Amino acid sequence: MADRPSQKALAEFVAEAQEAVDALDAGLIRLEDSGRGAEADPEVLNAVFRAAHSLKGLASMFGVERMASLAHALEDRLDDVRMGRRSLDAATLDLLLAAPDLFARIVAEEAGQRPPASAEEAVALADHLRAAAAPAAAPRADPLRELDLPESLLPMLTEYEEHRLRANVEKGLHLYLVRAALDLQTFDTALEALKARLKGAGEVVCALPSADAADPQAIAFDLMLASGEPLEKVEAVAGSGALALRVGRHRAPPSAPAPPVELPRPPLAAAPPPAPPAGRLGPGPRALSEEAASLRPASRAVRVDIRKLDRLMDAVGELVLAKTSVARIAERLRSGEPAARLGLELHRESRTLDRKVAELQSGLLEVRMVPLGQVFDKLARMVRKAARELGKEVDFQLEGGDVELDKLIVEELSDPLMHLIRNSLDHGLEAPEERAAAGKPPAGRLRLSAVQKGSQVQIAVEDDGAGIDDQRIREAAVQRGAVPAEAVAQMSRREVLSLIFLPGLSTARQVTSLSGRGVGMDVVKNNIANLSGLIDVQTERGRGTRFELTLPVTLAIIRALVVGCSGRTYALPLNSVLEIAEVRPGDVRTIETREVLSLRGATLPLARLDRFFGLPPSPPGPRFVVVAGLAQQRLGVVVDQVLGEQDVVVKPLGRALAGVRGIAGVTDLGNRRTVLVVDVGAVIGEVVGGEGRGEAAQNASASRSDARGF
Repeated sequence: MADRPSQKALAEFVAEAQEAVDALDAGLIRLEDSGRGAEADPEVLNAVFRAAHSLKGLASMFGVERMASLAHALEDRLDDVRMGRRSLDAATLDLLLAAPDLFARIVAEEAGQRPPASAEEAVALADHLRAAAAPAAAPRADPLRELDLPESLLPMLTEYEEHRLRANVEKGLHLYLVRAALDLQTFDTALEALKARLKGAGEVVCALPSADAADPQAIAFDLMLASGEPLEKVEAVAGSGALALRVGRHRAPPSAPAPPVELPRPPLAAAPPPAPPAGRLGPGPRALSEEAASLRPASRAVRVDIRKLDRLMDAVGELVLAKTSVARIAERLRSGEPAARLGLELHRESRTLDRKVAELQSGLLEVRMVPLGQVFDKLARMVRKAARELGKEVDFQLEGGDVELDKLIVEELSDPLMHLIRNSLDHGLEAPEERAAAGKPPAGRLRLSAVQKGSQVQIAVEDDGAGIDDQRIREAAVQRGAVPAEAVAQMSRREVLSLIFLPGLSTARQVTSLSGRGVGMDVVKNNIANLSGLIDVQTERGRGTRFELTLPVTLAIIRALVVGCSGRTYALPLNSVLEIAEVRPGDVRTIETREVLSLRGATLPLARLDRFFGLPPSPPGPRFVVVAGLAQQRLGVVVDQVLGEQDVVVKPLGRALAGVRGIAGVTDLGNRRTVLVVDVGAVIGEVVGGEGRGEAAQNASASRSDARGF
C-alpha cells in the first residue's frame, strides 16, 4: 500500500478481501463443476464476475495495486466468457483457478505488513490473462431482429441481456414474455417469488418495469424467459396473476432481410494461451510443495448476523437488572433486615442470573462458529491441482460443509486436512491403469465428510485406494531407528498403524512435490492434539483408508471431568476422556518398567496422577482409570475419585507458571474453589511418547511394592 492505513482500516480490508477471495474461489469451483467446455452456468458465472469486480474495487480503494490490476484482468477475462466471446475451455479454467491462491497470498502479505513478494507473480498472471483476449468475431445476422419483441423492450436491455437472448435463440429455446401486475406495497417480494418460480422452467434473462399497468395501485413488469418448455407449462409456473406469451418471429417478407450486425461469438477452436513463465505461474511444485502451502486465512474476523448481537444485548440488559437486584438485597442485609426474609428473593435472582449467564454463554459461542465449507471449498481446488500433477482421475466428494465449528478450530484444522488429503492422493489412490488392473473404476473416490455429534464434530477423510501396508510401516520404522525390531514384531496392527504419525517416518519409495518426505502425518498429529482432538486410522489393503478426526465444537468453554487424587482436586477436559473404568490390584502388570492395563484385549499404558505430580502416595484401595486419548494415542490416568462433570472456563496460569509440567491452566468450580486443569496432551506425550521412561524406571520398584494396595 502506498499510504499505510491505520490498523483498524487494515483489519477491515483484510477481512473484506478474504471474504471476497473465498467467494471467488468457491464460485470458480462451482463454475468448473457446472461443465468444462460446455456453456457455463450464467448464474454462477455472474456471481464469480461480481466477486472479481468487488475485489478490484476493494483493492483500488485501499491502494493494493497488484491486487487491483490482477482483479481487473480477471474481470475482463470473465467478461469474455459471460459475453460468449470465449468458451470455458480447460486453458481458460486453469488461468482463472490460478487467481484465488495468488489473491490469498497478497492478502496475507498485507495482513502481516510484509514486502510484496507476490508482485512479480501478480503481474505475470495479469499479463497472461490479457494475452488470452478473445479474437475478433465475424459479422453475422442478429437473430433478435427476426423476433417479434416489444419495441419498448429492446432499448432497455443491457449488452449482457441481449447476449443471453441471442445465445438462447441460437440454442433453439423458446422465448416467452411474462407480464405481471404487482401490488405497489409488496412488489419487490412478489417479483422475487415470480422469478424463483420461473427459474424452474428456464433462464430468466431480464425483468423490466412496464408502462402497461392499468391499476394505479400496481406496477407491471415484463420478464423474458428462455425455456424449452411449452407455453402451458410456463403459464402454470407463472401462476394465475401473470400473462405468458411466446415471442414469435416477424412476418416480414424474405426480400427485406435484417441488416447484419457484428456479434461476438466464440471461435470454433480457441487457441490455448501461451505457457506461463517458468517459476512464476502455474500449478507446479512451487505452488503445491508441503513447505509453502497453507490454507489458513489471513483474516481472523468473523461476520456476525446483527440479530445474534441483538440477542446478546438483550441478555446483557437482563444481567444488569439482575445485578441491580442482588445489590439491593445486599444493601437490605447490611441495614439489618432478617436474612430469612431475603433468602427467597436472593434465590430467585440467583436463578435469573444462572439463566441469563447460560444464555450469554450460548450466544457468544454461536457468534464464534463458522461453517467447515470455508475450508472444504479451498481443499476442492487443491485436489484438482494435485490430481492433474499426479496424472490421476479423482472423484472428490464433499459432505457436511454446513457443519459449524469454532473459528479458531477451523483455522487450525485446514493444514491437517490438507496433509491427509495429499497423502490419500499420492499414496492412497492408484494410477488409472493400476485401478483398471484391480477391477476398479479409473477415477479414484476421495470423500471428505463432517457430521456433528453432540458437543463434538466427526470429520472423515476416506479413499478407495490401495490401503496402508502395515508390513512396509514396520520396515520403515526399523530402518529409521524409530523402534527396535524386537518391539515392532510384538506390536498389534493398531500400534503399527500409529507409527505413521512419528516424525520423519514415510513409507513412500520416492519423494514427490506432494509428499514422501515424512513431514506430514506428524504435523497432523500435533495439530489435532493441540485442538484436544482424536484421530483414528482404519485401512484395508486394496480397499482403501479412512482417517477419522473427532474434535470439540469449541475450546472457549469446555466440559471437564473433576477427579480427586491424594487429597487434591483436578479437572480433565472431557473431550479427551474416552471412558472410565474401576481397576483393582490384580488388573495391573508391569512391562519393561511401565505399568499397563489390559482393557478389552488392548494393552493400555498407565500414568498415576499422584506420581506424575510428585504428590504423597494415595492410601490403599481401589482406583479409577480415566482412559484419555489425544490424536492417535491412548493413556490410562489413575486417580482416587471421580467427582463428576462440570462446564469450566480455562484461564492461563500466567508467565511465571506457564511452564509448569502437565498443567494447562486453572478454573473455578464455584464456591471460590480454584483447581488445576490437567494438560492431557503433555501427560500423554511424556508417558507414552517416551520422554517419561526414566521416571517410569525410577518408579518401577515403587509400582511393584505397592501393587497390592493399588
